[in-house]
Amino acid sequence: MMSDISNIFDVASRAMSAQMTRLNTVASNISNARSIAGSPEEAYRAIKPMFETEYAERARETGIATVNVREIVTTDREPTKVYMPEHNKADEEGFVWQAAVDVEEEMVEMLEASRQYQNNLEVVSTLRSLMMRTVNMGR
Repeated sequence: MMSDISNIFDVASRAMSAQMTRLNTVASNISNARSIAGSPEEAYRAIKPMFETEYAERARETGIATVNVREIVTTDREPTKVYMPEHNKADEEGFVWQAAVDVEEEMVEMLEASRQYQNNLEVVSTLRSLMMRTVNMGR
């Protein structure tokens, strides 16, 4: 538990940071999707962030919680074995291994992460606007 989660700005900031990590892993996966290796062990495998809920010190009273990236893990999807005897990385049987990345899945992940990021940005923007209205009411 961390005591520095005290308001909606903290919650939104951490959530945006988590979604940015998610977008970065998607970018890495997409950029490596067409990579080829000489063995299944060398082939690129997609990476995914693992999230965990973090509660504020007084979460029972305030209800404040947010999300953090606990770790980034490699998926267990197997690379695709492709026959390409002319490729310089081909083994003695003429096979290479393509990255274990599903580009369509990554695109869906990218859309979801960007929407979540945008939602949190809207929360911050709305809150700032309401705070400015409150300040202006006192004038």
